[in-house]
Amino acid sequence: MQQFHHLVPALAVRGRVAMTREELVAWGEALGRAARPPLIITLAGDLGAGKTTLAQAICAGYGVTEPVTSPTFALVHRYDAPRSPVYHLDLYRIQRPSELVNIGWDEISTSHALVIVEWPERAGDLIPAGHVPIDLEHAQVDPDRRVLLAG
Repeated sequence: MQQFHHLVPALAVRGRVAMTREELVAWGEALGRAARPPLIITLAGDLGAGKTTLAQAICAGYGVTEPVTSPTFALVHRYDAPRSPVYHLDLYRIQRPSELVNIGWDEISTSHALVIVEWPERAGDLIPAGHVPIDLEHAQVDPDRRVLLAG
């Protein structure tokens, strides 16, 4: 039987921890290795908080071998991985949740895939209740660290 490992870093207080970029990438890769489809992970945070960096790390851990880039202008990128497809969405340019129909949200959110959504607040109530929410923010005392709030 496979041992379950918690994804929240061991030293985190209530799922909150300040990380360097390297630590964030390592944590994201571990999350990607542990992820099983269907799964929706949402990444919220200000511009430059590390959402795309974390998405890239999750994809690497999940087995995506091609370069993962920000879908800011395309809105959706699809990648192949051994366990399932990966959909990486950036909803920054979405003004209303109803616009998600134009990018195939219903099919994406119900597919047997790993779905990573940046700027999930733009989707409103369309994000399913069973998703894994992750928030990133700039650390107040150390500009080289990001605060990760998981779960």
